[in-house]
Amino acid sequence: MKRIFLIGYMGAGKTTAGKELAKVLELEFIDLDHFIQARYQKTVSQLFQDVGEAEFRKIESTVLKEVGEFENVVISTGGGTPCFFDNMEYMNKAGTTVYLNAAPEALAARLNTCKEKRPLIKDKNEEELFAFVVESLEKRNPYYTQAQIIFETEELVNRDDVNKYVQQLIDKL
Repeated sequence: MKRIFLIGYMGAGKTTAGKELAKVLELEFIDLDHFIQARYQKTVSQLFQDVGEAEFRKIESTVLKEVGEFENVVISTGGGTPCFFDNMEYMNKAGTTVYLNAAPEALAARLNTCKEKRPLIKDKNEEELFAFVVESLEKRNPYYTQAQIIFETEELVNRDDVNKYVQQLIDKL
């Protein structure tokens, strides 16, 4: 029975690497945000808007513990998931946690291309986005660094990178 939780900041590559990792290991892949969206028939942005961040984080924690009981699965969490309630402690007990780490510059560059889909950053210009990433990482790193494996993903840019990174990650697992 395998249960792997991929954590890290938005844009770190959790979904991209998670799908490939699950495929190679022949496990099911679950993107926690997509699971929540399917359950509530709303995007994460809509849920944030409708119920607020505090209520969304409760929903997220409940759903995390539900999918965290599945077996033979790779779970890609939302960027904030490890930072609320006992989520990080829960994931460390339930399976293997992997922090996909990248520098703020790399994250901001990746996020700048897809920020409309992300409620916390959609209205930020490049400078504001970079400052937000730096500030958020300072707050979140104490949670992220509790992961059992810390894996650098700075150069996770294209398909070849994904395959190479997944092989390196499998070696660490």
